[in-house]
Amino acid sequence: MLYQVQDWDDAYANGAHIPQADSFVPKWRRQAAAFRATARHQPLGAEGILAKGDLFLPETQPKGLCVFIHGGFWMKFDPSLWSHLGAGPLARGHAVAIPAYTLAPDARIGQMTRQIALALTHAAERIAGPIAVTGHSAGGQLAARMVCADDTLPAPVLARIRACVPLSALVDLRPLMRTAMNPVLRIDGREALAESPALLEPAPHIPVTTWVGGAERPEFIRQSRLLADIWAGLGAATECVIDPGRHHFDVIDALCQPDSPLIERLLN
Repeated sequence: MLYQVQDWDDAYANGAHIPQADSFVPKWRRQAAAFRATARHQPLGAEGILAKGDLFLPETQPKGLCVFIHGGFWMKFDPSLWSHLGAGPLARGHAVAIPAYTLAPDARIGQMTRQIALALTHAAERIAGPIAVTGHSAGGQLAARMVCADDTLPAPVLARIRACVPLSALVDLRPLMRTAMNPVLRIDGREALAESPALLEPAPHIPVTTWVGGAERPEFIRQSRLLADIWAGLGAATECVIDPGRHHFDVIDALCQPDSPLIERLLN
């Protein structure tokens, strides 16, 4: 069957295709607040954008560092809304960093990449051991961007990354230029080439698992397959996992579960 997108805005519209979509943000807010009330946490840094992120610490010496980067089409949300997604790695003894980045239109995606790289590097200076990187949707793009074979991260930090799991990630930014979001995002051809992980080289030593819900919009499934396929051809160890029945808003739930297959893949 031929696949051709006729409506690019609908292709990336999640809420319109998820039952009771409006209930998810209030639910996440409640879950995050409950988690923050009991978890050990502190600002990721002392000032600026670092101070807006969180670092969650286990009760014992951390086994390593897990970094989660939130989504929202680079335009919405802040780290505190997603605090509860650190529960799975935290229960496994890993520190969890949830960094902030300046949202569009106040920043372009290239600036966000540099902010996340700074946050990851700062967290790596505070927490020893292996690093795992994940992120959801737009955050998945930023997560994958961290493991590209360029100078985004300092070489010693990149060498410590043992796994990258972009969730429902947007890895080719060129289609987003056709959407009504782009006057806010301001993606142009040059930035799409510079910030699309699927158009860049992967760091060859890092296993990459793209993870996407089986009930998601076809574009998110296509993009997840795209990165796994292209980076496999460039020497990386990759897999695309299509999680049956999961949609864009609940595919992240497994991050809360210490023994979920998603956590196993991220921390193994």
